[in-house]
Amino acid sequence: MSFLGGSRNGSSASGVNTDKIEMAITELDTITDFFQPHGRCITPRYTDGELNKGEMVCIDRCVAKYNDVQKKVGEKIQSRGAAAAGGATPGAGGLGF
Repeated sequence: MSFLGGSRNGSSASGVNTDKIEMAITELDTITDFFQPHGRCITPRYTDGELNKGEMVCIDRCVAKYNDVQKKVGEKIQSRGAAAAGGATPGAGGLGF
């Protein structure tokens, strides 16, 4: 059984592409896990009203990594857009990572 009752071969009779929906759900789950630092940075036992030094450092590192990736992806998308606007054809694979 697939999502929304469609067939598993990529598209259903109603025109819903189930493969794309499943990929979007997986991506959303990944992003949701990323934005929930409790599992990685914050202990489940709250003994203080404030974050301790280790928790703050962990969160700072996570945010720095996220910002670095966002910057790289933004630069890659801009370069692809500039290449497409200039008439050049971008490479054949993904974002080129």
